[in-house]
Parts: sequence; structure tokens; C-alpha cells
Amino acid sequence: MLVKGQRYQKSRNISGMRGLPALGAWLALFGGLTGCAGAEAPAASAAQSPVLAQAAVTPAPQLSPSAAAAAPGAASGTVSMAPSAPRVPPQIAEQALVDAREAMQKKQWSRLDDLIPTASATPLVGSYAQYWALRQRVNNPTLPIPQAELQQFMATNSDDYLADRIKADWIVAAARAGDYATVNQLGPVVNSNASVDCSRLMAQHLTGQAVTERQAIEAFEPVSACWSMLDQLVEHKVVGWGALQFELRAILETSKTGNAQRMAALMFDGAHMRSYAALMKDPRKWLGTQKAPATREQRELVTLALSRLARGKDRVEAESYIEKNWATKVARQDMQWVWGQFGLIAALNVEAQAVRWYRRSGSAPMTDYNHAWEVRSELRQTPINWKEVDRAILKMTAEQQAEPVWVYWRGRAMAGQGDSGTARKFYASLRNELSFYGQLAVEELGEPLSLPPAPVPVTQAEFDQAQANPDLQRAIKLFRLGWRPEAVPEWNFALRGMNDRQLRAAAELARYEQIYDRVVNTSLRTKDEIDFSQRFVAPFEGRVTEKARLIDLDPAWVYGLIRQESRFITDARSHVGASGLMQLMPATARWVAKKIGMTDFTPSSVNDFDTNTILGTSYLDMVLQKLDGSQLLATAGYNAGPGRPVQWRSKLTGTVEGAVFAETIPFTETRLYVKHVMSNAVYYSMMFTGQSQSLKQRLGTVSPQAARQVALP
Repeated sequence: MLVKGQRYQKSRNISGMRGLPALGAWLALFGGLTGCAGAEAPAASAAQSPVLAQAAVTPAPQLSPSAAAAAPGAASGTVSMAPSAPRVPPQIAEQALVDAREAMQKKQWSRLDDLIPTASATPLVGSYAQYWALRQRVNNPTLPIPQAELQQFMATNSDDYLADRIKADWIVAAARAGDYATVNQLGPVVNSNASVDCSRLMAQHLTGQAVTERQAIEAFEPVSACWSMLDQLVEHKVVGWGALQFELRAILETSKTGNAQRMAALMFDGAHMRSYAALMKDPRKWLGTQKAPATREQRELVTLALSRLARGKDRVEAESYIEKNWATKVARQDMQWVWGQFGLIAALNVEAQAVRWYRRSGSAPMTDYNHAWEVRSELRQTPINWKEVDRAILKMTAEQQAEPVWVYWRGRAMAGQGDSGTARKFYASLRNELSFYGQLAVEELGEPLSLPPAPVPVTQAEFDQAQANPDLQRAIKLFRLGWRPEAVPEWNFALRGMNDRQLRAAAELARYEQIYDRVVNTSLRTKDEIDFSQRFVAPFEGRVTEKARLIDLDPAWVYGLIRQESRFITDARSHVGASGLMQLMPATARWVAKKIGMTDFTPSSVNDFDTNTILGTSYLDMVLQKLDGSQLLATAGYNAGPGRPVQWRSKLTGTVEGAVFAETIPFTETRLYVKHVMSNAVYYSMMFTGQSQSLKQRLGTVSPQAARQVALP
């Protein structure tokens, strides 16, 4: 394969074509180039090979009479429909599209409409300008839905992804407008979401079709369309008190009090909602005004108030208060749920006594989240009571018990109780699980870790077919423009229906284009052909290894961390502002640069490969040294801040194995991050050395130490 320079990482600024104030002059200048207007289009054959998944254009639905009669209304700003026109030079068209995207982002809708005819001529991706304009009209409830334009866009657009997206937006808008017949006629979409699912369920219900409580609860997420659906289904008694009660309690666990209040409003009348507001503000004060509950609503309000006491400063004192004043006035199962909430809050604060409350929770229905923390609280005990671990896992649903994490710990619980035969069956079921717990399970079986056999390489013909796929080419064009938010879903949509060989060929295409996150994520979709050269790609020709070895860091660990941090996207930027391959926060980058004497550092250079890797590996090494050389603790510290693992370690009651420490990290993001990075590091080490490695050895053990200040950002 050809080796290209690093591309498609940053937004492109087309030199000399910032805007189109003088479009006529540009058209005149490029008038002689119209004969080669398609020169920048990919070299793809008109007849796509049958081996590639064909993307059927979404058919235009037959609208309901009410929808067909609706007119878009010229006064409301009808969307320009890219008319047939003389060819526009590609450079002009592409710059118009860039400007159209800017207009969309700035909500300059008239400017966007003006740019559509020119922008639409951009090869492969010109439909985006019209899509942005249509989406704005559809999502604006003050404007009529542009039915005719939507129908035409969906029927004639060559970009199946955008047709699917606008169809989804239309479904939500039609449901919001009460046009349920159109919602039903539009049917399902390929890439659905909660808003679409809830809109379709509401339309089905309100047009006389059967909708069940389970369907509604499974579809529900706290978004506008789902709240509307739930309002209707509660009013019509499709969704009952029990389901609402479970959802309210689950939402309160996440501290989303606004969503909880809205759910409560579906359960309680005005007087009870005033009580709800009072108990949420000060549960102890509100409880002081209450007597033994007599109604269903009163019982739930008291139960919620008692559970909120767990969030106070002194849980032990709150427990005594409940025992003295309320334990005999509340139903047994409700009281068990309250103790489960005490256990959860204690576990999230890494308190050893969490198990005491969890063991009082009995058989009360709990969320998967809370069941998981009951098991984790048992794992943090020293010594571990494996019978209690087993009991806690068995309280989970069958679906949750089947997750690799709990299969592994169930096996450990069996082994801890002396049943090695059953334990080995659990471990063996994870032998092909290429992840943290699959690795640990293989080690428990006493077998060496090994890489899966390399599959037959992608052929040139298979690569050529991937390269000729217009949907993948469209995504690549978007990557070239630096439009990652648009490019990633386009790429993923193009993968639908592909078999393992086609997926691996698409991953090779991404490698050729140096879009490394798509190499990994595309290859992860294969079922039988497991290609570790793609799943654990190691780009940049050893330059990462060089930076790591300069300060005596394990290159496999650094690669494992980068794979999780940025998937090798050099200008990756997180929602909190971390940047580059190693996702450095601006303040951390400045601090490290000063510490190591990097005098030429500027904030704008943080995405530079050398700058980012030097600063990132230097900081990682500093964290490692401060945390006693433990890669496990340093990985947690790199993600959550170096002081956090010090605090968590200080609350241990005895030495624990590294896997226990990793599984009981109280931050979900950090817990998953640590497990991924450490597992990645094992695989990279095996690939670099050609030798088996041990995840258990890499994790080590963690012993309690007094909390102390860590002088690092």
C-alpha cells in the first residue's frame, strides 16, 4: 500500500476561498474548467461490485391526506431545492459547502438557502447543504413541515444516510404535530433513537394499535418525544404505577433531579407533588411532619424521603433514626430498597460498611447499576466472603449475570467456595472473550494468553471494492474536510450488512487513508475473522515507542493508553477540552511543558504529534513515579487525576488484587478506562514481543496507604 502523509485530522481551510462574496468572478475565472468538474471525484466504477453491501435509496412514502394537503408556505422560507444547473467547478462548490456549514452553525438560515444551489454541486457530499436547511425547518415547531421537499429529498438523494436521518427527523416532527398517520406510513428508520422510537409508539397507540408497557419502558429516555409518549400511555393506563415507581427510583439514583421530578408528576397529584418537593429539599425535616403512611402515594413519598437520608453526612446516625422512627411503619420490601440505597451511596464513597446495608436489602427490586455495586462492595472486603459475592450475583437478572464481568466473578466465587469444576466452566465460557475478563479467565484456567491466528489477508480485489464503495468514499470526503461529526456516522452507516471480509477491507481502506479510529472500530465489528493488526493498530512508525523509551516507559502501555484516549486521532478533543493523541488538558500541558523545560511550547502546539507525545509520556511517567510504579494506579490517575487513586487506596481495609481494585473504582468512566487500557497494554506487548504476557502480573496488588497530597495537576 502507498504511504501517505498525515491527513484528515484538522478542518480544512481552502486557501484563498474563505467566502463567496464574489461568486460571479470565481465562476468566470473557473469557467474554462467546467469540462473537468468531476476531476476530484473518486475513481469508482459506476457499477458497484455485487460483493459490497448495496444501500437502497429510501423510497418516498405515500403521505396521509392531511400530510399531502399541507403546503410548505413560501412565506415561511421554503428550502431551496438544488435545481439542474450548469456544472460548477469543484473548488467553488466545495467552498460553498464549507460556507453553508458555517451558516448552519451560526443559524444564518437565509445565507444557507442562498448557498444551496452552488454547494449541492460538491461531489459526493453536496446533499448536506440541503439536508441542513430541511432539518432546520423540520425541527422548528413554529414552521410548517416541508412535506414536498422532504419527499423529494428522500426519493432522489443518493446519500442513504442523510435520507434516513431526515426521515427520522420527519417522524419526530409529525408526531409532535399530531400527524400520526404520517408517522405510521413513514415506518422505521435504519439508525433509530429514543425520540423516533417513542414517536412511533405514541402514533401506534393513538391510531388504535397495541402498545405494551414493556415496549414503552424499554424505549423511554428522558427526551421530549418520550415524555409525550409516556403522558399519553399513563393517561390511558397502558403504563402503570409499578413501572413508574421503578423508573422514578432509578432516575433518583443518577441524581437527575429534574427528570425525577417530571416522572414524579406522572405519579402524584398537586398536593403530593408539594410533599415531593419538600422531601427532596430536606427529607429529615419533611419526615418530622409525617405519620405512618396509609395510602400508596404516602408510602412511596416516605420511602423516597428515607432513601434520601443516605445522602447526608452521617449515614450511621440516619440508620439509627430510621430504626427508631420508621422501620416498623414502612413495608418490608420498601425498607429493603432503602437499605439498598444506603449501600449504594456508601459504595460510591468507597466505604467498607456498604456491605452491611446491602446485606439488609433482601430481595427488593434494584437497578442493574445497584446490583453491580452490591457485588463490588463485597469484592472490596478483606478477606472476601465468596459466598456473599455469589449471593449478590445471583440477585441479578439472567441477562446481567451473563455479562463477562459477572461470569468471571461468579467463577471466582465458585472457586472461593471450593467448587473448582464449576469455576472452570465459567472461565472456559470466556476463553474467546478478547477483553479484560477474557484474559483473566484464561489465566485462571492456567493457560498462557495468546493472540488469535491471523486471518487470510485482504486481497487487492477486496480492497479495490472497498475503495470503490460510494458510501465509504462519501465518508472519506467528509474526513478530508475535517468534519468528523458528519464523517463518523456516514462511515458507520456504510458498514451495515457487510460480512467479515468486507469489514476488514473497509478497515484496510481506513488504514490507507490514515483514519485510525475507523481502522479499530470497523475491525471490531467482525465476528469470525479477528485481525489484531487492525484492532490493535500501532501507527506512526515507532515514533510513539521512541518517545516512551526515552524516559523508560513501557511502549505497550503507552499504546494501550492512546488507543483508549484518542484512537490515534492527533487532533482529538474531548467534551472537557482535553486535546491530542494523549488527551492533555490545557493547564496540564502548560504545567508539564514548564516542568520539563519545553521553552517553545504554545497552547496551539498541543496537537502537534511530537509536542503531545513528549508532554503526554512525561506526565504519565510523573504520575507513575508518584504512584509507586503501579501501572494500574497510574492509569486511573491519568484519567481521574492522580489524587483520586490515592484516596481510593487509602480506604482499603487490606491488600486486594489489582482486578478487584480496577472493578471497584467508583467512577464509571475511569473504571472502564482502566480495564480497557490495561487489557490493551497486554495485547500490544504480545504483538511487540511475540511472547505471552500476564494481565494479572501487570495489574499487581494494591495495599492500603494513608491518603496524601500528590503534587501533580
